[in-house]
Amino acid sequence: MSAKSYTASVEQLKPDPVYGSILLSKFINCLMYDGKKATAQRVVYGAFKIIEQRVKDQKPIDVFETALNNVKPIIEVRSRRVGGANYQVPMPVARKRQQSLAIRWVLEATRSKGGKPMHERLADELIAASRKEGAAMTTRENVHKMADANKAFAHFAW
Repeated sequence: MSAKSYTASVEQLKPDPVYGSILLSKFINCLMYDGKKATAQRVVYGAFKIIEQRVKDQKPIDVFETALNNVKPIIEVRSRRVGGANYQVPMPVARKRQQSLAIRWVLEATRSKGGKPMHERLADELIAASRKEGAAMTTRENVHKMADANKAFAHFAW
């Protein structure tokens, strides 16, 4: 198998043990490296403890869901070859892909930072994303800007 591994299919996915959330379970699986689920869970639940201390008026699971919903892209550009030229065509994003992109961007933003333990960086990124700030939100905004800039090619989306 290649170095990149894939998460379990939706049918096999069990809710996480603490919050009973399937979305959180998927997030933990995406965070996991080399099959070390216990480590990934420790990081996520550690981040949730920090979120609980910093955000008093909301539950950590609500902050997490809000963050992912804020990061989900609505529209993206896809390459389309028309008459020998490649165009960046803006297209709506399917629901499943929105979720996977949001998870990927939050984890990328978290991993790109340094200097702190992973659970602290994850907590920072989730809190920032729930407030519509942070690196994951910047990625989303850039994707939307690209789509907006290439609106002229929208008629190639068939």
